[in-house]
Amino acid sequence: MASAISLRTWATPLTVGAFFLMAGTGVLMFFELDDGLVTVVHQWLSWLFLAGVAGHITANFRPFKHHLKSSWGRASVALFGVVLIVSFFSWGLTTGSQLERPIEEALIDAPLSALADVTHTSADELVRRMKKHGVSAKGQQSIRDLSSESGESENRLLAIVFLPGK
Repeated sequence: MASAISLRTWATPLTVGAFFLMAGTGVLMFFELDDGLVTVVHQWLSWLFLAGVAGHITANFRPFKHHLKSSWGRASVALFGVVLIVSFFSWGLTTGSQLERPIEEALIDAPLSALADVTHTSADELVRRMKKHGVSAKGQQSIRDLSSESGESENRLLAIVFLPGK
């Protein structure tokens, strides 16, 4: 009978490996080198990091508890807790992440003719691109409408408009 894998066997390696992944993708995102799936990997695989940390804390609970009794331990938890709370406020700054959702919604609801103006092309050209990808379109249809009718994802249709080589 095979023995069960202990918490220590997987928690620390998962934490370390996921840390390097999160650090690497985080640095790439910071320097806006996040083409491809860098952001998606960072967002979704961070759950592996959290699972590893939860396992690591569980496996090392007594030392962790002891660390939290020290001034440094309590101060570090308090400091990062405050940073987390402060991060919920924009403090008058407008960030790219605040703009992404409303811009995407506006693009999805705009007719192809308006997207043609934004991309410095013609509505007929966008209709041709859609047709080339198997999507029947008219210049006054929105990406949302086309997505509903064709079954294609909104992101895929936006890629046809904004990334013609894709």
